[in-house]
Order: sequence, then C-alpha cells, then structure tokens
Amino acid sequence: MTLRTRKPTGAVPWPLILLEGGEKSGKSWACAELSTSDRIGQMYWIDLGEGSADEYGAIPGADYLIIEHDGSFASLYTAVEEIHRIAGHAAAKGEKPVVLTIDSMTAEWDLLKDWAANRAKGSKTNRKRLAEDPNAEIVIATNYWNDANSRHARLMRLLMTFPGIVLLTARGKDIALIGDDGKPVEGKKSYRVEGHKNLAFDSSCWVRLSRESKAIVVGARSVHTGIRPGRDEPQTLQDDWSLEWLIFEALRCDPAKAHVRDLVEAKPERTPEQIRDEAMQSTTSSARMRELWEEAKQFGYGGVTVDNENGQEELLSQLLARLGAARKAGEPATEEQHAQMDALWQQVEISDEGERLQFTGEIIGREISSSSELTGAEAVMVIKRLDGYAKQSQPQVGAAA
Repeated sequence: MTLRTRKPTGAVPWPLILLEGGEKSGKSWACAELSTSDRIGQMYWIDLGEGSADEYGAIPGADYLIIEHDGSFASLYTAVEEIHRIAGHAAAKGEKPVVLTIDSMTAEWDLLKDWAANRAKGSKTNRKRLAEDPNAEIVIATNYWNDANSRHARLMRLLMTFPGIVLLTARGKDIALIGDDGKPVEGKKSYRVEGHKNLAFDSSCWVRLSRESKAIVVGARSVHTGIRPGRDEPQTLQDDWSLEWLIFEALRCDPAKAHVRDLVEAKPERTPEQIRDEAMQSTTSSARMRELWEEAKQFGYGGVTVDNENGQEELLSQLLARLGAARKAGEPATEEQHAQMDALWQQVEISDEGERLQFTGEIIGREISSSSELTGAEAVMVIKRLDGYAKQSQPQVGAAA
C-alpha cells in the first residue's frame, strides 16, 4: 500500500458556531444581527421550537429567508441538504458565503428523543407494561437510542461539511450536580448545554451568552483567537461584540480561502459474511465482484471460510472468484470483444451479416438475430473459433507458391 500524505494548509475552515445560554440571552438576536452584514450572502433560517424568526426580521437591515417545514426530522434534514447544495454552488462561483441558522438544536434533540420514546412504546415489553399501568415508565432500549444518535450524526455531518457559515443555537443552564450515589450534591451545580451530548464538541466555536454577564467564548478550534484548547480560560467578549467580528476578525475566516472541514469518518471493516452476502446478490456485477475480491484481500479474508449458496464451507476468495467468473460469463459481450470479432470476420473473409449470424449460432449452439445478443462467454467461443480459422487460412512459412 502506498502511503498518501500532504502538508497542512493552515487555512481557516468554514465556522460552525454554537451559541448557547439561558432564556432571553440574545442567541437568536445575534444570528439575526449577522444577516445585516454586507460580508455574507444569503442567510437561511430554520426555526425549530423557538418562534422568533419572524419578529427578528424587524431588526434594521435584517435580511434572511425562513425555511418552512413540517417539524419532522425528515423535513429538517431535507432542507439542510438543499441549503448545503445551494451553499456549495455559491462557494464554487466565488460568491459571498451562504449562512445557515438553526434555532434551536435543543429542539432538534428533543425531537429525536421523542421519536425514540414513541418507537419504544411499540415494543412488546413496553406494550405489556402500559397495558398493566398506563402511567408506567417507558424503557427506551439501546437500539432506539442508537438510531436517534445515528440520525443526529447524519445531520451534523452535513453541518460540519457545510460550504459556508453555520450558526446553531441551544439552551444552556445550571443544573444540580449529581454525586456518585445518584443524588444531588447540596450547594453545588454544574452547567449543561441542552442538546445532544456531542453538540459542543462538533462545533468549531462555542459561545455562551447570559443575561447577567458578558458573553464568553468557551472554546474555539482556532490558532488566531488566543484560546489554546485545554490550557486557556474562556475569553470574555466586549459589550459590542458581534458574530461578524467573531467570524471575520477573531477567527479570521477568509471566504476566498475558507474550505469545508476535511472529515474522514471511521469506517468499520465489513465482515466476511457481509462481503459474501453482497457477492451472492443477483445484481452484483463481475466488476463489483472483483472489487469485493480486492476488499477481502485487503482485510486478510482470503483464507477465511464462509458458507456458500449451497450451505457448504468454501474459502471466501474462491467463492468470489467462482461467482465472479460465472457473472462475467453471463454478462453481455464487451465492446472490445465485438471489435475483436469484427476484425476476425474480415480476416476469414465473411462479410455477409446473415452468414455471420448462422455461423455464430452453430458455434454457440443457439440461434441469434443480432450479435448484441451474445454473452461474454459466447463471445469468447466465437473469437476462439474464428481465430483458429484465421490461422489455418494463413500461408505456411516456406510453403510453395
């Protein structure tokens, strides 16, 4: 395997900014205020559970489009996909950056939690529990939480690779600190961002707002803000701070040089059985079978035994080679094979199409009305026979004239 490497560019990626804080702390206002800037392009606003998008449109100079949706996760995700596409086109044309605001991600996670809970209600165990006691606690099994987390991760991947600026709001508050015994610790509190547990981690800049104190940058993935992750204290912002200043001055985001985050997700290896299952599908082509063979080789599965289509044990490598050969034989003849046959027909001086088809039928053992009906395996038979005739018709070296 050839090792692929590259030097870091040092360029600032498009920011994904989390604005969190208590109620009426100015999260949505800050987002609407950014829409007045002449340094950004179109702002799209997805209001989810907040209801402030219309009113904040009255801020002098505010200019954004509110996305209409039905409140479902599918509607939310589809909207983000489309805005992601629009932002990509704008970036490719060198236009001002598109901005996406989602207000709020607290409501997004609440939506997914409710989805998991509603699914859990339909489980056999919970149906029995509710039949006995309509007020019984619903137990949400791990598989439902996994599905909810997977949905959130899909959305976050779109946001983290957004070719523009993303603003996310969330609620945050002090909560009672829970001790090891599961009980609140008297006199002690901890702060929690209300949303998915990885929301702050996935954001490139984390801003906390409050009605009682100045806004602070809790953390930022940046070499320009003066906040070294894990070493420096959160940075207090000036009273007149703005998202425009934070993005273009503090974070030094240059739209001409900005890029989407280079995310390479961990990709779990497929099991030998998963590779086998795909190989045994009737729609798997011979070309894809070759890719599966290479995949099995890369993972060291060549000597692994699996059950084949007959329920018998067979080496995965042999199964892939056998099925690949069978698929290739049944697939239509390739352009290269047709070109080779045309050249051989000319060599043996058979130009009449009807005569060619009749001779071909005798070779493959069935009648055909067009050479396009030939499979790859049949083309091999025809090529072999024609090649033999062509060689027989060639004059021998040293033969008498």
